[in-house]
Amino acid sequence: MDKKSSATHGPRKRRVRNAVIATGLVVALSGGAGAVWATDRFLVEHVEIADVSEYEAQNSTVDSTADSTTDAATGATVTDTSYSDGATSITISTVTEGSGSDTVTYYVADVTLSDATALQSAFAKDQFGENITELTSRIAADNDAIFAINGDYYGFRDTGIVIRNGVVFRDEPARQGLVFYTDGRVEVYDETTTTADELLADGAWNTLSFGPAIVEDGAVVDGIETTEIDTNFGNHSIQGDQPRTAVGVIDENHLVFVVVDGRQSGYSEGVTLTELADIMIDLGATTAYNLDGGGSSTMYFDGEVINSPSNGGERGTSDILYIADASAADAE
Repeated sequence: MDKKSSATHGPRKRRVRNAVIATGLVVALSGGAGAVWATDRFLVEHVEIADVSEYEAQNSTVDSTADSTTDAATGATVTDTSYSDGATSITISTVTEGSGSDTVTYYVADVTLSDATALQSAFAKDQFGENITELTSRIAADNDAIFAINGDYYGFRDTGIVIRNGVVFRDEPARQGLVFYTDGRVEVYDETTTTADELLADGAWNTLSFGPAIVEDGAVVDGIETTEIDTNFGNHSIQGDQPRTAVGVIDENHLVFVVVDGRQSGYSEGVTLTELADIMIDLGATTAYNLDGGGSSTMYFDGEVINSPSNGGERGTSDILYIADASAADAE
């Protein structure tokens, strides 16, 4: 695969409009008060922490090795489809299945981490709060990422447990989450049965709050086609053929990330949650978790968005998961 272009659907556009996720909210809600409420709730930025990097530096209780793993690296090697720094490795592949209107195209990143903390999270504009968005590629570039995917869009909701890079940002249990621990464990859990502090005490490094879990114990999870994630006004169904982003666990510190393109007839229709689960199982995942999809679904590698987001270009999101480029750290 040439990450700079696509033989299937032509040149990629890197700089496109950032679609407004709440299109039509003001129209949909009648009356001035409703419009004001909707605008404030879904469109206006509410910044709770203005400098996340500084906040993490002051509050992290985790002894991260993410910044020190490059010391043992022999130098980063990058090709169009791979990255290795002697400790962490990434292999990118493109899969196209079906034909005609049933064609599905998806992108796979097989990742082996030097250490669990090498998988990091970053927020749009280095700020935490609601409705703060930025393109996945911009957040990735600002954090010297070699690889990134969109996260769980925590900023569209005010619930969920949000722990990032060993720091608690939100503790409002609401749904089924995914937790990455510093020792390499990755587990699906019920947010309503624990607290952020308890997770942190057990070694939580990052949590994701979207879902649902689509694979557990190597099998497709029952009932995923009827799962509802949020009751927020304007939050569309996650059922049917859709663009998707998911993370799967193959082994300790061995992860697989999948971005499925969709809503582009003849190139990629998208997949159901069950079909996404089947993809993950075929890739060797024993656990897999669905992240924000639709127009948000984005995979970034070595300075480029390598998939074809369904809006005709990237849509702003509130957060990413990423792996830093060791060569960028070496150059500083």
